Amino acid sequence: MPRIRRRALLLAAAATPVAAAVPARAASRTGPLVIGHRGAAGWRPEHTAAAYTYGVQTGADWIEPDLVPTKDHVLVVRHENEISQTTDIAQHPEFADRRTTKTVDGRSVTGWFTEDFTLAELKTLRAVERLPLVRNRNTVFDGREQILTFQEVVDLARGLSKTYGRTVAVFPETKHPTYFRSIGLELEPALARLIRRNRLGPRECVVQSFEPTSLKRMTGLGVPLWQALGTTGGPYDLVSGGDPTTYKDMMTAAGLARIAEYAAWIGPDKTSVVPSLLADAHAAGLKVGPYTFRAENQFLPADLRRGTGASDFGDAFAEYALYYGMGVDAVVTDFPDLAVIARSSRSGL
Repeated sequence: MPRIRRRALLLAAAATPVAAAVPARAASRTGPLVIGHRGAAGWRPEHTAAAYTYGVQTGADWIEPDLVPTKDHVLVVRHENEISQTTDIAQHPEFADRRTTKTVDGRSVTGWFTEDFTLAELKTLRAVERLPLVRNRNTVFDGREQILTFQEVVDLARGLSKTYGRTVAVFPETKHPTYFRSIGLELEPALARLIRRNRLGPRECVVQSFEPTSLKRMTGLGVPLWQALGTTGGPYDLVSGGDPTTYKDMMTAAGLARIAEYAAWIGPDKTSVVPSLLADAHAAGLKVGPYTFRAENQFLPADLRRGTGASDFGDAFAEYALYYGMGVDAVVTDFPDLAVIARSSRSGL
């Protein structure tokens, strides 16, 4: 093949990703932040390099790694410490005898747990789609990617920041911190060391947790803290300590004022967001970033569903428009590309 023609074909191939449909090297952002939930979990198996990269390519401002520890106390990114749904571990006979049952945050869970494996052992596994019946298209990527460490996510975010000419922040969540503290694998000191070692500042890192005790252990690092809020019960650190405070209590004006003493953000479930919560949070000096926005009918309000299938896409753009119009400061989404398009449409870009 002539050299000129071969070069032309290579250049054409490089210009064809779907991500090019949404300009990632955009001008200044107008509107709420778009946070790629576990990367772009709607399009790629979650917490993989491909998911994070695709999320940033399509415009995500932040990417979210959930943090759990290995046996040798390395922070890796998985939604849960039980990994049978997100890896191919069941296909590894050498690990069959490590399947067990544990009590995590008061719940009995059976499977394989990151804290029972060294990092080297976890690196032999490959990621798979967590919701194969909902996102069957993503299963084509099963078995292609390793489990990442938090350090690898930081390195990836900085590389993507350089590539796309904008700062991509990491948004780590401490998962089950009370449980891990109880077994001698504290999350907060390990995370603090990595934040300091990488010199992550407030534009590059925001730390989140559902447990206020975990967040309070992270003060003084110079990065913002984000109090995540559930829909029922209360944070496990409070529950286990006999504190009756519920998430509902934390979303009152008085509760929000207490959160503002240590955090800069709250992250409520999107179904909890009403004008009074936004007004009270903003009055307390808190920003609000609801979770989790998804495009499939089963995750949308009934009036925004389209078609007959639970996994068919509904009118996700209308949902983003509703919350943007309410005045949220960020959205946490499995589909950052759709959130960016909706934000651009609202701002007239």
